[in-house]
Amino acid sequence: MISSVCIAQQTDQYTQILLSKKLGKEVRSYANGYGIIVDPETEKSGIVDSLGTVTFDPADKNEIIHLLKNRFMLKVKDADSKIKTALIDEKGKQLIPLDIQKLDASWSINERIISTKEGKECVYDFNGKEIIPFSDKIKFAGQNRFFVKKEGGWYIYDADGKQISDRKFDENLYFYKNRAYISSEARKGEIIDNNGNVLNTISDSNIDNIGAYPYLITKNKKGKYGIIDAEEKRIAEEIYDEVFLGTRYIYLIKNEKVSIFSKEAKQVFPTEFSYVKSLFGNLFTTQKTLKSPKMAVIRVNGELVVPKEYDNIEGIKISGEDFIYLIKGNEQRFLDKDLKDVLEPGYQIERIFPNSLVLRKDNTYYRYTIKDKKYEELKKVATIKENGVFYYPQTIFPAMICRNNEGLYGMIDENGKEIIPFIYDDITTFLSDNEIVVQKGDKYGVINYQNEPLKEVVYDKYSTDKQGIKLFKDKIEDYLYFTDSIGEKGSQ
Repeated sequence: MISSVCIAQQTDQYTQILLSKKLGKEVRSYANGYGIIVDPETEKSGIVDSLGTVTFDPADKNEIIHLLKNRFMLKVKDADSKIKTALIDEKGKQLIPLDIQKLDASWSINERIISTKEGKECVYDFNGKEIIPFSDKIKFAGQNRFFVKKEGGWYIYDADGKQISDRKFDENLYFYKNRAYISSEARKGEIIDNNGNVLNTISDSNIDNIGAYPYLITKNKKGKYGIIDAEEKRIAEEIYDEVFLGTRYIYLIKNEKVSIFSKEAKQVFPTEFSYVKSLFGNLFTTQKTLKSPKMAVIRVNGELVVPKEYDNIEGIKISGEDFIYLIKGNEQRFLDKDLKDVLEPGYQIERIFPNSLVLRKDNTYYRYTIKDKKYEELKKVATIKENGVFYYPQTIFPAMICRNNEGLYGMIDENGKEIIPFIYDDITTFLSDNEIVVQKGDKYGVINYQNEPLKEVVYDKYSTDKQGIKLFKDKIEDYLYFTDSIGEKGSQ
């Protein structure tokens, strides 16, 4: 019975709950068909599959860490209290043999893992094949790259174990966006790619940051910042107190005023504001300060296009289109990319979803779709429960809590579809998490956004912490860990 139920369910989270009930032991880190079963009395861990079959049950005390799919790290303490570690599959087959070694998968790339043993390091793949042989030291160096120390220097390798360049480096580097800067001496250096090729030579500039390449941030002896291009052409003088990098712009602060460098226009535009944030196109919103608590919208050249009188302004993307959401007291405005009002007068925005808006007018709720510009009444909704999290109603939750005319709570998604039935006396959600506390009468339980019962509605009270939900029934205490609402966290 359990196997058919598990197969029918959609989430790893609920399968983990069912497996724990079936086996009478806690199942953790269930993802991609496998989880870890824990016996608190013997301090032993094992591996269980989606059908509840224990595929690996070691005899000794151990710790098992779920890495990926059917790959696990096994840690065993020997008679001398030394920790031995192995990489195993779901049946306990040792792919990297159990040894006094450290396996580092925290920064694994392309399913690679670094083994440290007796002062040397090597790289294996997740099938136990040696990719890079034991060397003095190995460091992850960015996407698909390692730095390997041997013969008194550092060399670049790819994730297949191939040495990319014969060039010997004095130190290991990290490639940000496949580039790194090497300072050779004062005001001199090289920008290289992750194959070790020299992209640019710097002959007379003190480089502070190459994150905006081909534009480079420089810094003089007085601690002032400027900008040059990769050919060392000066773009902004070294007169700025602070610098911040954006995708399309670089923000330069001097005397509490921001200037905007546009990568597209290759020009610096001064403004009269202390800081701005890019909305879309060439539009920016100014930011609040203690001296200036109101916000405006400007163009990159400093032109004021929305007066400085709003309490909050945000750029919003719905159905792939850009909008600006503005708040002034109880007044709301919703502007399109041409700064024209989108909504008819009298509508109040209650929620902003990825493809639609939920609106209220005269105590009636509507769904407004961006694509067809239609207002559809949400007939089941009498009120929407405030989540108390956001100063504006854009939500990262996949649904919203509503109360119907009978006074019962349920949840609907952005399309108006009922995903949690209207049968509860109260519902409580948690920021970014998949767990939902539901209440019937004076009893509590937990479900998720797929309406799967994680904990029955039988508990007398509950409390939460950063890790999860603690539930109480009589003198029994139960605990449920949070998982992410957008996509389950899977193995930990």
